[in-house]
Amino acid sequence: MENQEKGRRWPEEKGSIPSGRAKKEEPSPWEGFQYAMCNESMQGMAWPEQCDLVAKAGYQGIEIAPFSLVKDGMEDLSPKTRQSMGAAMTHSGIECAGLHWLLSPPPPGLHFTTPDAGIRRRTQEYFRKLIDFCGDLGGKVMIFGSPKGRSTDGKISVEEAKQNFTEGLRKLADHAGERGVEILIEPLGRNQTDVINITEEAMEIVKALHHPAVSTMFDFHNTVDEKLSFVEIIRETYPFIRHVHVMEMNGKYLGTGNGAADYLQAFQLLKDKGYEKWVSLEVFDFSPGPLTIARESMKTLKTIESRLN
Repeated sequence: MENQEKGRRWPEEKGSIPSGRAKKEEPSPWEGFQYAMCNESMQGMAWPEQCDLVAKAGYQGIEIAPFSLVKDGMEDLSPKTRQSMGAAMTHSGIECAGLHWLLSPPPPGLHFTTPDAGIRRRTQEYFRKLIDFCGDLGGKVMIFGSPKGRSTDGKISVEEAKQNFTEGLRKLADHAGERGVEILIEPLGRNQTDVINITEEAMEIVKALHHPAVSTMFDFHNTVDEKLSFVEIIRETYPFIRHVHVMEMNGKYLGTGNGAADYLQAFQLLKDKGYEKWVSLEVFDFSPGPLTIARESMKTLKTIESRLN
């Protein structure tokens, strides 16, 4: 329809502003970033309770670690269960931001880059199920971190692992696109894995695949091996950044460290560029409890917002 209507001059309605002299609309005031919270700190809570906690703390979305919801695997979550999960999110007024920790057990034994072709094939089959689960819940992104599920483990060279990683994504990308899901390669520090440690390496694979369902993301915590600053990474790869993870650099909730000051310029750049995708809270220290993690981190996120130009 758009192509058919291109160049067509529509008749002006009575009282309308003549074409060519339209009144310039004022830009809408910025309403802040769109925040989600990863759910693994709430493992063991009923799903509706997780949704309510996230919503009441001020987040608009929840990012799911599949291992936190199953005993055996995705088969545990029937179509009816998935519908109930969607209804619970709707009731709480939040959305599914997507999935992360994709290959963490259960089920055990998943590995994406292993030289064992049978294990790679089984892992890819399970990954397809994860794509379907994400799509069923309305999630748009799957964060591919999973350090243990992509490391060489001394069985394969790093380059061979990257090649297996790339070919595995090549086999999954079309299905992800069909479900409206993007697979985002997450660079992880060498303290977690020896495969894809910096954004430059992630981008090499993104560009090699050249598929709309494969891109990357930015995680403050995982920049330990980067040569560039937060701002430089975002500036150079912004068109491919489809998601942001945030926590203190030591893995604790926001507000316990210097994140409010250290991340300020990066968030300013995201605002300046009109970033409208998810900013998702992920922490590794669950000991304070999910309510404290959620509330205190949101206070810090709002403090950062208040300091932006």
